[in-house]
Amino acid sequence: MKLVLNNIGKKFPPDWIFKKIDFQFNEGQKYALIGPNGSGKSTLLKILSGHLTPSQGKLQPFFNDTLIPLDQLYKYISFAAPYMDLIEEFTLAESVEFQAQFKPFRNKMKVRDFMEILKLQKSANKPLKFFSSGMKQRVKLGLALFSDVPLVLLDEPTTNLDVEGADWYSESISSLPKNTLLIVASNTPSDYESFDHKLFIKDYKKKSKA
Repeated sequence: MKLVLNNIGKKFPPDWIFKKIDFQFNEGQKYALIGPNGSGKSTLLKILSGHLTPSQGKLQPFFNDTLIPLDQLYKYISFAAPYMDLIEEFTLAESVEFQAQFKPFRNKMKVRDFMEILKLQKSANKPLKFFSSGMKQRVKLGLALFSDVPLVLLDEPTTNLDVEGADWYSESISSLPKNTLLIVASNTPSDYESFDHKLFIKDYKKKSKA
């Protein structure tokens, strides 16, 4: 999976959030989108997912060197963010089974095995509305990180996680298949400390004044 950004910019009138981003995200690499709150990290991540249209420029996603139509991009990605909602009337088992119908897990993983990876198997029959914020965040991350897709997008992944949960996150991203493209938006250094590539949003906010 590869994402090519050509002159990408986003404007929420009257201001440009960022402008003139020319960048390429390559298969098998881990990238961090870095910047303070309100800098546009989440906005750029939504553009990369195809859920938000840029005000200028073009996003070109490729899989096996074939250009993917933007309306088909959702088939290739998983996305997790604290502001995304789960169906809270579902139990954990029901939520996992529901997800697996649309995005199967890697290595044909069974629901039972997935819950063991989450370390939440004792809560399998518990409705999500009774989960703590940290437990919900772990479910969201697990559904994204273990889906069988080539592109994983995470926004502020360790929000609401305790130390054990943050360690689990680090172990989980280390277990991703080698060809997975991982992009994380965060201003928490521990979320991306092992990453080789970083994109600083503020570098494009300077240009946005032009």
